[in-house]
Formats: sequence, C-alpha cells, structure tokens
Amino acid sequence: MDWSAFALSMQLAAWTVALLLPIAVVIARFLAWGRVPFKSGIEALIMLPLVLPPTVLGLYLLIAFSPQFAFGRFLKDVLGTSLVFTFTGILVASLIVNLPFAVQPIQRAFEAIPSNIREAAFVSGLSRWQTMRRVELPLAWPGIVSAIALTFAHTLGEFGVILMIGGSIPGETRVLSIAIYDRVQAFRIDQATVMSLALLVFSLIAIAVVHALARRGRGYPHVR
Repeated sequence: MDWSAFALSMQLAAWTVALLLPIAVVIARFLAWGRVPFKSGIEALIMLPLVLPPTVLGLYLLIAFSPQFAFGRFLKDVLGTSLVFTFTGILVASLIVNLPFAVQPIQRAFEAIPSNIREAAFVSGLSRWQTMRRVELPLAWPGIVSAIALTFAHTLGEFGVILMIGGSIPGETRVLSIAIYDRVQAFRIDQATVMSLALLVFSLIAIAVVHALARRGRGYPHVR
C-alpha cells in the first residue's frame, strides 16, 4: 500500500466534500424551489461531467489553467501561482468533476419535500432562512448524506482528470488511483491489487449508504 498516496487521496476527498457541500446545497435548493430561467440548460451543464470523458474534461481544464490562457495567466501574473501539477489544481478539478454527484441527490431530496410543509412553516412565522435551516435541511438529510458518500467515493476513484491536471508527483498529486496506474505500468500487480481493493471497499460502502438512505427517503411525510 502506498500510504502517502492513500493519505493524499483522503485529504483530497475530505477537502472536496467540505468545499463542495455548501455550494451544492445552495444550487440544489435554488433548482428545486426557485423560479429558474433555462433550468434544463443549467441542469444539463451541471450533469456534463457525468457524460464527458474524463480525459476530455481534463484537457479543457488543463488548457484553462495554462498560463497561455486568460484564467491561467491571471493566476500566474496576479497571484503568482499555477493550478497545473499542484494539489490546489487537482482540488479545483475535483470540485468541478464532482458537482453532479453533490447537487443531484440534494436536489431530489429538496424536491421530495411537500410544498405545504414549507407553506406551513411560512404561516407559522418562520423566515426563508429559518425554514431552510429548521425544516428543509432536516428533511433533506438523506440526500445530503448521499451526496457526501458519492462525492467522497468518486473523488477517491477519480483518475483521468487528476492525471491530466496533476500528473504523478509523489506527495503532491499522486493519489491512490494514480498510484495504482503507476504500479500496473511497473508490473507490480500485487501492490496494485491491494490498493484497488481499498478503493473497492470504499465504493461498496458508499453505494450501500446511498441505497439505505434512498429507502429511508421514501418515508417523507406527505401532508395533504
């Protein structure tokens, strides 16, 4: 087991969940309850990383982060940094790649809350913020936990985008999926198998959590 790569993978997954979850809650609630123009187009844009090949997405991000283009040049000239071949770079890429895994379960959870529950909260004198904090978020928690599980597991297993943006720098960008690839390239199949088993276990746990919470989510109260 490459413990350095394992620790870096856990760090990347934890940071991705911590940074992405608040953003996903805001976007999901907005899409579920707000009057959104071009809603289908926005949802399609969010879901794009699910259908776009990781190497294609990684290539576009690599180009965007490059100093030859406006965003990359801004980072280089103004902030004196670069996102290419850095942990920060693979973290930003991870946030983009995992957006659909975080937004979709939370959006579905918000949409499953009957509208008359929210209306009752408003009639009771709760503000929109209080309604979200005291009514909507507790009812949507199965979707939120599902989003955490899916985002964490997918981050651990992400390969194509991470390889394109970060390469394989030990202690900086070589996460567990990249370490597995390196071991296979070096014909060290036994070590690759052990690390693959670790990812398999995490993935199975994440899927089990999502299915368990999906079953519990069907128990939302439906007030008439």
